[in-house]
Amino acid sequence: MITSPTMTTTATMTYQITHTTLYKYAATVPECFNTIRLHPRDLPYQRCIAYELAMAPMPPESSTRIDPFGNRIGNFAIYQPHNSLKLTASSRVEVRPKPPVDPLDSPPWEMIANFDDSLNLSAVRFKTESKHIRCRQDFADYALQSFTPSRPIIEAGMELTRRVFEDFKFSPGVTTVSTPVEEVFKNRQGVCQDFAHFQIACLRSLGLPARYVSGYVRTIPPPGQKRLVGADASHAWLSLFCGELGWISFDPTNNKIPDTDHITLAWGRDYFDVCPIQGVFIGGGKTMMKVEVDVLPLD
Repeated sequence: MITSPTMTTTATMTYQITHTTLYKYAATVPECFNTIRLHPRDLPYQRCIAYELAMAPMPPESSTRIDPFGNRIGNFAIYQPHNSLKLTASSRVEVRPKPPVDPLDSPPWEMIANFDDSLNLSAVRFKTESKHIRCRQDFADYALQSFTPSRPIIEAGMELTRRVFEDFKFSPGVTTVSTPVEEVFKNRQGVCQDFAHFQIACLRSLGLPARYVSGYVRTIPPPGQKRLVGADASHAWLSLFCGELGWISFDPTNNKIPDTDHITLAWGRDYFDVCPIQGVFIGGGKTMMKVEVDVLPLD
């Protein structure tokens, strides 16, 4: 049976999120410089109630800024010698249901692909190639199986999401952050960031603005089992520009229209723009990194 992505409208949810990253170095690191994107965004349907970042060792200086995409970015440097670095971001976030949208009432996708770029400059930057995403005819051909002539853009986006969900296998460990989208398409396997990158590549290959979204998703344990603290993970999905309807999100990993079970951290052209932690360090030798994420519903 062919199914479309599920669209759910539930009660407002409040989450306590703990995102811990630990680096251990084989040799002493005399200094490092880092950029982090761990502060959840404030949106019409999402509110960051509280945010705190703990670090060990503590940096002598740090700063925050807003990037061109509206994400809150933190920068810090550590100049004292250290053999490990631990960052724990704690957030309390409220997520409200989005207003329901009838996919059949959305405009034909060709109207969005051909819209006047000068009317929405914020969407133009998401139409072209970026570091991890290429526009190709074979990507367009894959998308055109769903984006048939004059089809409503949200309906077509839902079917493309369903097809990626069914055609690709979730296989942790077979790809890395630098795996080309072409390889993901050829092997039909990967993880959430691969599926988001591929679907964005399909949409941009049709001339449609699509952006990469990073965040968290609530996981529900099997019946009779307790949720495991720290067993959640960062997640990735995408948003498609739909004209006057704004940006509509799709999660190809779960075949879902994100709602109150998704918490948005940041968005950009691809993973490179929203990587949770980026940095450089001197020395250190072989590095071990461990990440634990806990998304706890408080309702």
